[in-house]
Amino acid sequence: MAKEKLRPLDDRVVVELVDAEETTAGGIVLPDSAQEKPQLGTVVAVGPGRLLESGNRGELSVAIGDHVYFGKYGGVDQELNGREVKILREGDILAKVVD
Repeated sequence: MAKEKLRPLDDRVVVELVDAEETTAGGIVLPDSAQEKPQLGTVVAVGPGRLLESGNRGELSVAIGDHVYFGKYGGVDQELNGREVKILREGDILAKVVD
C-alpha cells in the first residue's frame, strides 16, 4: 500500500505527536497503559484556512514544522503511515512553541 498523504480541509491542522515519557523522574518504567498521552506535537500539514463571509480564506497562525500544545481531548486521533497523529481545528491549538 502506498504511503498516505493528508491534506486537511479549512482550518484543520495535522499534528504528529511526540513520544510519551516511558520512565518517571525517579527511574520507574511506566507500562503503556499508565503513560499519559502527550499534548505536544509537530505540525505536519495545514489546511488552506477557514472560508470567510467575504469569500476569502483566513490565514492560519501555525505552519508546517511548528511545535504546538493542544487540549487533551481536542481533535481526532489517527494512525498515518505507522505514526500517531491528531487532526485538530486551529482553535484547538493552545500555544505555539517559540524559539
